[in-house]
Amino acid sequence: MLSTQSAEIVRATLPVVGAHLDQITERFYATMFAERPELLDGLFNRGNQANGEQRRALAGSIAGFAHALIRHPDERPDTLLSRIAHKHASLAVTDDQYVIVHKYLFGAIVDVLGEAATPEVVAAWDEVYWLMAGALIALEARLYAERGTADGRTWREWTVVDRRQETPDVVSFVLRPSDGGPLPEVLPGQYVSVRMRMADGVHQIRQYSVSGGDEHTRRITVKRVRATEDAPEGEVSTLLYEATRVGDRLTVSAPFGDVVLKDGDRPLVLVSAGIGCTPVVGMLHHLADTRTTRRVLVLHADRSRAAHALWRETSELVATLPNGQQIVWYEEGDGGLAGQMDLSSLEIPADAEAYLCGPVPFMRRVRDQLLAAGVAARDVHYEVFGPDLWLPAD
Repeated sequence: MLSTQSAEIVRATLPVVGAHLDQITERFYATMFAERPELLDGLFNRGNQANGEQRRALAGSIAGFAHALIRHPDERPDTLLSRIAHKHASLAVTDDQYVIVHKYLFGAIVDVLGEAATPEVVAAWDEVYWLMAGALIALEARLYAERGTADGRTWREWTVVDRRQETPDVVSFVLRPSDGGPLPEVLPGQYVSVRMRMADGVHQIRQYSVSGGDEHTRRITVKRVRATEDAPEGEVSTLLYEATRVGDRLTVSAPFGDVVLKDGDRPLVLVSAGIGCTPVVGMLHHLADTRTTRRVLVLHADRSRAAHALWRETSELVATLPNGQQIVWYEEGDGGLAGQMDLSSLEIPADAEAYLCGPVPFMRRVRDQLLAAGVAARDVHYEVFGPDLWLPAD
């Protein structure tokens, strides 16, 4: 994949470039948005720009891809690329936008590295960029073709046909295609993007797991994150929670996401915390609908029973599974085990497949416990809401 000459240069310069990636990505975004402010309208998440998460995620993906090329020059890091491609497809990213990113990213590299950015160094990292971009463009083209969303058809109008209050801060919206057309296929664990026009006229996009539905509808479940002027990352969830009612129309993408429940007969461990329960509930609906006989262990952590969204539905779904079991941990201990999730006393099948969703620190702890119980690293799958700031080791 990477030429021999470029591989030697990237290997030699990776420590220097890696040490400056945060500065490079900060300069990149600042310059790009100053000259191309329209990119913040309906593409980039300004909440993640404000808190720095998008910058750190970009730096991590570049470094991760470069490391993978050096360690395994004849292999492509498909796990990393697949996650990015699905997120890009849910935003309707186009090929020409990679050219824009290249211009400002490499301008930032030259500015930050100064004399260290020799023509040879820039050429080597340029090769890295286009290998990554080319692979993503190909993956995204395949996703668009599979979903029937090529030629800008990612977005569709959906009508809110029901609104359900789940907890004081969580609401579910049941959606039906406004055009009366067929529903797109959604795989258990996938998400959709919702595109909202904010009060200042700028469009913002957020992803929400498909938590349920039937032959006519799809359901998303949204937790309100209270936005402030200094911390706008909750602006879309706040608008959805406070202003969206039955009869309103939402602009929603086709379903995407690479963390999808695999069919088979191996035991399953479904682990979540907080609003991370939503993809798990989607998976449980699939397992109940297919009348699985697999052993299914459902583990959830939350502040309290009152804060646990969809808990009754989860319990009812688990009860339909002949080999299903649910265990919950509540910080306040009301109706569940008290404290943080602890798997040390549980019998975790060593051949289990595990699916995790929740805050990254929570998933780190649980993953460590699953590995200690004998679950193979390759069988622990995780979903992150927002930029993926965690790339666990193999």
